[in-house]
Amino acid sequence: MNHLLKSLLFLSLLVLLLIPSDATDFEIRNDCSYTVWAAASPGGGRPLDPGQTWTLNVEAGTAMARIWGRTGCNFDDSGSGGCQTGDCGGVLDCKGYGVPPNTLAEYALNQFGNMEFYDISLVDGFNIPMEFSPTSEGCQKIKCTADVNGQCPEQLRATDGCNNPCTVFKTNEYCCTNGQGSCGPTDFSKFFKSKCPDAYSYPQDDPSSTFTCPSGSTNYKVVFCSTG
Repeated sequence: MNHLLKSLLFLSLLVLLLIPSDATDFEIRNDCSYTVWAAASPGGGRPLDPGQTWTLNVEAGTAMARIWGRTGCNFDDSGSGGCQTGDCGGVLDCKGYGVPPNTLAEYALNQFGNMEFYDISLVDGFNIPMEFSPTSEGCQKIKCTADVNGQCPEQLRATDGCNNPCTVFKTNEYCCTNGQGSCGPTDFSKFFKSKCPDAYSYPQDDPSSTFTCPSGSTNYKVVFCSTG
């Protein structure tokens, strides 16, 4: 009897191992020449020296998720401290979103129509060049790798970053706070769009900035300072 129970237990475990996972892997890689303190919601955060990677396993159905990089950080042994850009509550292991300016990789997995949605957003400004790409063929690689910081308009300049005008001026013209159709492109959003055509340049920049991929068909890569 004991032998039979052990055999059944072994077969049950084997079946569980053979069932495909609905989770999606996100490989985050730092190709910058400097340390980037990667951050993710959900996921937390960790430092990535040049060439290092961090893999997140994200559950199906996860939405309103984002990955970004932090610069100029200093944390103590307990993980408390702060960053010049992208700081998330003064902790290494992020529990919420980052403080602008920060370049964002945003995504929602296994959504309506059996599709996944992903984008690069400059609605919180720009701090680090980024590529966001599905690992399978057939879904589009997107990137924002221009020298946005070096060419940032004077009014939007920040240490180690370039602010979105909503962060600076806080008006409906730039923030689109009064609902759909209440605002359109501005000279500032056109600057961001000219540098990074794939990326969101203002909150209602949906038609040219949201990308889709069939659910469960791919994993993803986020690369800081990609040269590909």
